[in-house]
Amino acid sequence: QVRLVESGGGLVQAGGSLRLSCATSGFAFSLYPMGWHRQAPGQQRELVASITSVTSGGIANYADSVKGRFTISRDLAKNTVYLQMNTLKPEDTAVYYCRASRGSVDYWGQGTQVTVSS
Repeated sequence: QVRLVESGGGLVQAGGSLRLSCATSGFAFSLYPMGWHRQAPGQQRELVASITSVTSGGIANYADSVKGRFTISRDLAKNTVYLQMNTLKPEDTAVYYCRASRGSVDYWGQGTQVTVSS
């Protein structure tokens, strides 16, 4: 059974930091590109950060809006992907989702709420 379970969300003041975790199981974690997406109320879901599979070098990419503030990483021993979020802004408020996608296979977590107060 495939599982992606996000945690680490919460309420933080602007300028603060949070680290999101996505614990995975049930699939070959190292072979999958992983991504963090977010969706704010009334907005479309957007890709925030992604990291390629281990075999593709584990290369990270970021949306322009978070570049220099967010860092995505993966821990192969724990089958977990992280999103370190620094210098948070109110516009970062959203539900954050973890995604594993490879070919026609697409797995999503249930999401974790991040709220940044001004």
